[in-house]
Amino acid sequence: MKYSLTLIFLLCANYFFAQIVKLSNAVVIAQFEREEDRYAMQATLSELFKAYKVNVLPVMNVLKQGEDIQHLLNDSIQSVILQKGFDTYVVVNVRGYDRKFKVSDDTQTLSEMLETTSIYHIYRDEATSVSFEFSIYRNGKLIDRQILRCGNVSDRDSVLKRLRKRLPKKILPSWVAA
Repeated sequence: MKYSLTLIFLLCANYFFAQIVKLSNAVVIAQFEREEDRYAMQATLSELFKAYKVNVLPVMNVLKQGEDIQHLLNDSIQSVILQKGFDTYVVVNVRGYDRKFKVSDDTQTLSEMLETTSIYHIYRDEATSVSFEFSIYRNGKLIDRQILRCGNVSDRDSVLKRLRKRLPKKILPSWVAA
């Protein structure tokens, strides 16, 4: 009986540890209402990922300015992205302001995620914290989702500064662990 329980425990542990994200490449997609927010977030995440030796392709380098994000799912664009060696997508958006948010248990596919629009900005007046949600997709399926709360913010620049400081400490090490 003890051996069967131990075996079941080891199999379950193996399953959960197999789910660890090992980022080696990422197409970075920022879902924000304003274009300058999307650009700033993609540039910031690209810089942070490169510091961890993750090959990064911001979506702004794939799609033309103002082009619908749904075009990213076209077969021709998908094949170009795959030829460049990218099979993982990191989607970031704002989950909310000034409260503690939990990770959503919704398991949207990448196409469903790209269909949703964001009405949020990187920073909102009177907000003292911003919670970002990072969703990682491989083969169109969600493999990980994390929330990062950046507190004590007063403007857009302070949000990006907090993100640069907190993301490498809280989330990135678990994503790029060898």
